[in-house]
Amino acid sequence: MIRYIYAGMLIAAVLSIACSGQSEPSAEAVREQIQEIGEDTGNESVPPRPSASRLRVATTTSLYDTGLWSYLEPMFEEEYGVELDVLYAGTGKALEWGRRGDVDVITVHSRTREEQFVEEGYGLARVPFAYNYFLIVGSPDDPAGLAGMTPDEAFTSLMSSGEAVFVSRGDDSGTHGKEKAIWSAAGYEYEDVRTSGDWYVEGGSGMGPTLVMADEMSAYTLSDMGTFIAYQNDLNLVPVVDQGDVLLNVYSVLQVTSTRSPEMSANLVEFLTSEAVQDLIGNYGVGEYGIQLFTPCAGLGM
Repeated sequence: MIRYIYAGMLIAAVLSIACSGQSEPSAEAVREQIQEIGEDTGNESVPPRPSASRLRVATTTSLYDTGLWSYLEPMFEEEYGVELDVLYAGTGKALEWGRRGDVDVITVHSRTREEQFVEEGYGLARVPFAYNYFLIVGSPDDPAGLAGMTPDEAFTSLMSSGEAVFVSRGDDSGTHGKEKAIWSAAGYEYEDVRTSGDWYVEGGSGMGPTLVMADEMSAYTLSDMGTFIAYQNDLNLVPVVDQGDVLLNVYSVLQVTSTRSPEMSANLVEFLTSEAVQDLIGNYGVGEYGIQLFTPCAGLGM
């Protein structure tokens, strides 16, 4: 049994979708839930630890929004006879849960923070298992004329115009961290950017709701490729900038040092990096979307 929990905005919306059995919520479903709950920001606390027969995994919202965990979870449960509790949040919150010992395994996408987590003794190792790329997406008319630019050139253009709206995750996630890295590469201090005008909007929520917000505002946003592809049929957004080394997006799995289930946690790391599951990850989404959402990379040292 999966117990999906989003630490942040729209928790009620996402939980209701997850409980319905839907593998990934559509943009229209998110819109409907946003209208119903208004400004509800949810509860960021983590429920009490489950029994030893369960394994608790903290994952990024992008791995949830694409439906990848819904796809892999039943296979792991059946093979190892354990139930997974999959808690999804931004990378910062997931790492915080790991530091507190609230979870057994973490799957996130922020190499610098992952390496720090291991160096501080909270994780045993950083083990990459898949990657894709980030995209800057926006309305088809591209009002700021970003097409063909590098990521830092595009951000410079947005900052200098001060008119075209940009929606930031604003939630300390891996995507938010990547956005900050691009602003830095463009020569801007992030605090100067976020306070520079109404053109810059902080959503404070997961990738799916952020895409919906950008769509409704005819704005630009930074998205991981997988979530964008899963949502794109319900959005009037297109990739505007999709080239640049900085856009590489690597997902890693980390076994938390304080786990109560070290053997089962190790099993999950082995499961995600096994040849069979790597093949499944590489083919995930191809049938439904006609494109690979993730590229397997176990053992490549990314």
